[in-house]
Amino acid sequence: MTTSSHRAMLLDSLTTAVLHVDDTLRVSYMNAAAEDLFGVSARQYTGQALAAMLPHASEMCGRLEQARLSREGCTEREAKLPLGEREPLIVDYTVTPMVAQGAGGLLVEIVALDRHLRISREENLIAQQQASRAVVRGLAHEIKNPLGGLRGAAQLLSRELEDPDLQEYTRIIMGEADRLKQLVNNLLGPNRPPRKQVVNIHQLLDRVRTLVEAEGHDGLVFSSDYDPSLPELVADPDQLIQALLNIVRNAVEAMAEQMQRGEGGRILLRTRAQRQITIAQHRHRLVVRVDIIDNGPGIEPAMLDNIFYPMVTGRAEGTGLGLSIAQDLVNRQGGLVECTSEPGNTCFTLLLPLESAHES
Repeated sequence: MTTSSHRAMLLDSLTTAVLHVDDTLRVSYMNAAAEDLFGVSARQYTGQALAAMLPHASEMCGRLEQARLSREGCTEREAKLPLGEREPLIVDYTVTPMVAQGAGGLLVEIVALDRHLRISREENLIAQQQASRAVVRGLAHEIKNPLGGLRGAAQLLSRELEDPDLQEYTRIIMGEADRLKQLVNNLLGPNRPPRKQVVNIHQLLDRVRTLVEAEGHDGLVFSSDYDPSLPELVADPDQLIQALLNIVRNAVEAMAEQMQRGEGGRILLRTRAQRQITIAQHRHRLVVRVDIIDNGPGIEPAMLDNIFYPMVTGRAEGTGLGLSIAQDLVNRQGGLVECTSEPGNTCFTLLLPLESAHES
């Protein structure tokens, strides 16, 4: 391995975003963490003006221009970094003129403060899911035993009754006992372990899109923004399809009223690669990020932290099981589901590790 390739490998292993711009503020290098932070490709933007890569970050670009002219470094704390359609990031960044080293230009190191908050939020989500599943499984066991006895007693009683009207009552008891048992089974979700294989995430997304479009929702429009360079991953395709279906159908149901008013509903399916992501205290070199974005009314802030609990729903007719089951199914693949929401823009994000795909 050459010295330059070894250096590049070390820089790509950093969680800090590192940029080098030349004396005209054109990007000459960015490491993997910088690609992930800005959501761009180094191959695409190397040689391009920094202002073209970050058209909304005029304040940062201005600070770099000052450092270039003065040849003096600077450090900014808790700076707001706008990223266009994405949520702005809060970052610390340091600018160092490369004078003594003879390389010229500026070295920029950026640390996203949001990352630490995100790791804490992910850990809370996973703990929340594990706790809720444990409670539900214990509750299911306590409910199913007496339900079986109740149904059996009603069935025996039905055989002893000659009056058809009285037999109708026992049929109602048995029917409701069966309905309650099915509800409990739905709460538990699939009870088989994942059957993992190599899958293409875009094929799964297209399958989900086809299934939902076939349900005939007037006014619903899908669009996609796929990263064609994404490698395949190792996961259970059926469980992933079920998780994606639950999330997409949840979005459709959230937009039902506006579609009935003729305002239309839009769902964007987007994929990207992200590097150096922590899920459940495990650091992953590369993950697939799937965003499911709708233009519905959004989720109430008070409910947002609890939407992955079973039986939590904002709709009177909802069961509150879809998102809980989706989270559980994605957790089984080693991944995580997150959500951000505001009126007109709700985004469910699936993070799915890719390492096992590379190792197999």
